[in-house]
Amino acid sequence: MAAEREVVDAEVHIAPMRRRHLRGVVRIESQVYPRPWSHSLFVSELALRSSRAYVVAKVGRDVVGYAGLMMSLSDGHVTTIAVDPAWHRRGIGTRLLLTLAHEAIERGALALTLEVRLSNRGAQEMYKRFGFTAVGVRKGYYADTGEDALVMWAYGVSEPPYRRLLAGIERSIPGTTVMERMRGWA
Repeated sequence: MAAEREVVDAEVHIAPMRRRHLRGVVRIESQVYPRPWSHSLFVSELALRSSRAYVVAKVGRDVVGYAGLMMSLSDGHVTTIAVDPAWHRRGIGTRLLLTLAHEAIERGALALTLEVRLSNRGAQEMYKRFGFTAVGVRKGYYADTGEDALVMWAYGVSEPPYRRLLAGIERSIPGTTVMERMRGWA
């Protein structure tokens, strides 16, 4: 499988999520979440193009990760981000979050927000690299397990210092990232 390739050799393509990607997305979703989103829920989200942006990360023909963004006034909310477990710790999540951050800024976001499981220290560390800070806890937020969610925000994302932060993160990623901007993506 493509996951066996070394990360330094990987050419990761980031593209707007389309229906044709959903088989791979749902496969990853079922691997990483106790209560995965359904195919139809993803289809519903993809239809909300004016307020949502969903992307996939592909290596070769394989979908190895995906992420979603919901715009609410001047805030960009990361709705989901997941990476195939075989591809963890290879910069896929970083590439996806970079894409969402840039898209949110293009759409006029002044801040980014998300919730993350308290037990997911790896994700929290990645979010901190992106300037997110913990601002609170939502008790029992995750219905599947009753686990609490850490609420995190990154402010000033439209300002030059944040853009410099993103540029530094981009330079630190090994391998090659190819951005596939498809026509019609809001």
